[in-house]
Amino acid sequence: MSDEEKIILVDVNDQVVGSGEKIKVHQEGKLHRAFSIFVFNENGELLLQQRAKTKYHCGGLWTNSCCSHPRFGENLAQAALRRLKEEMGFTCEFEEVFSFIYQAEFANGLTEHELDHVFVGRYSGQPAVNPEEVEAWQWIFLADLQNNIDENPEDYTPWLKIIMAKYLDYLK
Repeated sequence: MSDEEKIILVDVNDQVVGSGEKIKVHQEGKLHRAFSIFVFNENGELLLQQRAKTKYHCGGLWTNSCCSHPRFGENLAQAALRRLKEEMGFTCEFEEVFSFIYQAEFANGLTEHELDHVFVGRYSGQPAVNPEEVEAWQWIFLADLQNNIDENPEDYTPWLKIIMAKYLDYLK
């Protein structure tokens, strides 16, 4: 198995305890390292992406600007830059604002059990999305997003809903 197919298994303190193949880790619900990026434009709008319908889980759901897993041997910042470029076609400076652990089970038998590091960045250009990763995208104000999540929670990924609550608390 190449390092590109391995993701980092961690304990609740984010200490590396091993690695595993991505799909197998999600089948077994093992805790692993992940990241999520919130990118804002000059108007204060958040860039959302709709996950490609062909994704292994949550296809077609709306989520944050970019999210993924660092590869084994890759640090979080490198991984976040790599995936932002691969999914959205740009990079930007960002900083980590918090991390959290969550677990979500999906109808297809997969489980996300992640220690998710949340980064915030700024970018005001137009994304050049990868259609294999992203179905659609939009800029949205946080208040409008929260209203949409409250009205239509089934349209959004589980982690985005958690991050929104934590990010709004963080801003206070």
